[in-house]
Amino acid sequence: MGNARNIAFWVVLFLLILALFNLFSGSETTMATRTVAYSDFIQKLDAGDVSSVTLDGERVMVRGKDGSQYMTIKPQGENVTDKLLAKHVIVDAKPQEQSGFMSLLGVWLPFIVLIGIWLFFMNRMQGGGKGGAMGFGKSRAKLLTEKQGRVTFDDVAGIDEAKEELEEIVEFLRNPQKFSRLGGKIPKGALLVGPPGTGKTLLARAIAGEAGVPFFTISGSDFVEMFVGVGASRVRDMFEQAKKNAPCIVFIDEIDAVGRSRGVGYGGGNDEREQTLNQLLVEMDGFEANEGIIIVAATNRPDVLDPALLRPGRFDRQIQVPNPDIKGREKILSVHARKVPLGPDVDLRIIARGTPGFSGADLANLVNEAALMAARVGRRFVTMEDFESAKDKVMMGAERRSMVMTEDEKKLTAYHEAGHAIVGLNVPQHDPIHKATIIPRGRALGLVLSLPERDQLSVTYTKYKSKIAMAMGGKVAEELIFGKENVTSGAASDIQQVTKIARAMVTQFGFADRLGNIDYANEQQSYLGSYSGGAAHSPETMELIDEEVRKIVEEGYARAKQILTDKAEDLERLAQGLLEYETLTGPEIGRVIRGEPLGRGDDENNAPGSPSLTTIPKTKPKPPKAEGGMEPEPLT
Repeated sequence: MGNARNIAFWVVLFLLILALFNLFSGSETTMATRTVAYSDFIQKLDAGDVSSVTLDGERVMVRGKDGSQYMTIKPQGENVTDKLLAKHVIVDAKPQEQSGFMSLLGVWLPFIVLIGIWLFFMNRMQGGGKGGAMGFGKSRAKLLTEKQGRVTFDDVAGIDEAKEELEEIVEFLRNPQKFSRLGGKIPKGALLVGPPGTGKTLLARAIAGEAGVPFFTISGSDFVEMFVGVGASRVRDMFEQAKKNAPCIVFIDEIDAVGRSRGVGYGGGNDEREQTLNQLLVEMDGFEANEGIIIVAATNRPDVLDPALLRPGRFDRQIQVPNPDIKGREKILSVHARKVPLGPDVDLRIIARGTPGFSGADLANLVNEAALMAARVGRRFVTMEDFESAKDKVMMGAERRSMVMTEDEKKLTAYHEAGHAIVGLNVPQHDPIHKATIIPRGRALGLVLSLPERDQLSVTYTKYKSKIAMAMGGKVAEELIFGKENVTSGAASDIQQVTKIARAMVTQFGFADRLGNIDYANEQQSYLGSYSGGAAHSPETMELIDEEVRKIVEEGYARAKQILTDKAEDLERLAQGLLEYETLTGPEIGRVIRGEPLGRGDDENNAPGSPSLTTIPKTKPKPPKAEGGMEPEPLT
């Protein structure tokens, strides 16, 4: 029926164009003629004023000897031809068939146009055009058939537990008897929950590639329109399409756009969204069972979803898709590095160690940035140096070598970062120092980067104290070298970091004996989860919290000052090494502190006893000049 309507529409459109063409392409005589009475025509004929005549059925097209043109209608049964020949008038005639057809077309053309318009809108209303004005209620789910770029579970790494859960769903679809003979039922829904970029949509594409069954994909926002009831109609239509293709999988991306809790927020809920959600709940588990349809949904906001949507029978499984651990990151890097030629020095394990908290999308971006950097300098393969540069760029921003820094500013930055590194090397339970640099990146004039041996699942009290001491090492180094009156505001970000850690230790982790094991950070929420309004503790408790936070920070400051005072020679050597080389790796930092040569190709003083690395200056460095009160950028 749909094809017949489409053919009828195009036929009507063709006839309309043909009629318009004939209307506007007629002869000049037809377009310019005027009508006169038949008696007037006979009088002019008798007077000899007629030059030529064209007979077109009942119409007589007349051209006068003076050049005038007009038309008349001869009476029925009247023989005008003999009169014309008797007066020696030139007579022409048109075929009766053409005139009859055009006359018939002129009569029926308005009706044909109306019928064509009616067929067109009926076609739009019944699904011929889902994007048209009458296609609001049709589902926008797309049937996914990936003949090219097919994704399978081999392309998914780092989230093995989630992959195993979904592999079982695929096995349900392939071999349902394996489970049904033991009384098992196929799950109705699986909800993928995780932060952005962890691979939820990639997992859904892998299901489509592995299952070998029809796979419909739609976004949660595709259900909602400005007209109430449209979303519910689209849900019904989507499940009708899925029933016709059962067994099949329907993937709803960002389901929180339509699945938010009902009746919340100011002024009640949203009628359109709530109607859509109600229809989705009924279709997933209502009176009519939709056998063979598996709903797979993804969201990074499970806390806002309606409880009725999350219960068993609708979404039987909630599959966590977290950020990958170190082993997962290594596997993800290996997947993305398949199409990238790697150099012999590339160690994906080291890259995975240096990217804690990265999602799958972040790691894909890292590999791409490394490949672009290698191509930019004309390399034939990607080296470890490219990966390190790409990681620094992704985490901290691009190098700002164009920034003009005076010698005093470079010297202050070198001592600041050296202070961080020396304290980090001498506090317990601190992660190994991976790199120190005084090259500006992003908003930082320099940085010291630590590299954890493995992912931290929990952090001890000692390690938090060590982090605070290392963060204060930069400011302490400035005070010891340049004097307290010349300390800059470059430690602003360090102070912000230690304050955040110390306050969390006091208010959340129970590390303050005077406050006990009470959560002071989230007390504004009652045990029912509703906001109680205002702080839940007294001014005396708040003052005690501030005192404990200050105590922890001051202890870290004192610890850093003690270390840098005892390790003054190491501080001088490392600062001089940073001034000379700008960037030092972890092993190179150890060599510089011990006074050993680095063995670099650009090292002019490779012999032991290099004055820049082993000899401590006898004079104290000159303090940096004040730049008109302008606050420098924070040092990391």
